[in-house]
Amino acid sequence: QVQLVESGGGLVQSGGSHRLSCRPSESVFAINIMAWYRQAPGKERELVASVTGTDSIKYSESVKGRFFIARDKNTVNLQMNDLKPEDTAVYYCSMNLVKRPLIPRRDYWGQGTQVTVSS
Repeated sequence: QVQLVESGGGLVQSGGSHRLSCRPSESVFAINIMAWYRQAPGKERELVASVTGTDSIKYSESVKGRFFIARDKNTVNLQMNDLKPEDTAVYYCSMNLVKRPLIPRRDYWGQGTQVTVSS
């Protein structure tokens, strides 16, 4: 079973920067969409940013201009700048990937990493 390994969560001061990274736990055949979601306490999980295999990128309005997503081979990074207390959430990595040839693509999720922004 492929697992997504996330790293980089932690406590950051308001206005600071932080980077999250995510990669599959094993070699896979192909990765289509890579994305970061987040879920704040009492709120639904929301898409933060996504990048396709052709580098088409989308951002939520709340992070546009502050967060930047990039893929490097099988790793996806989320650079977060000018962090605000409202960015506090559990951040989840998601990848739509093909594990082996002829196996249908499916979505995989990381376990989540906590990012806390102090005011």
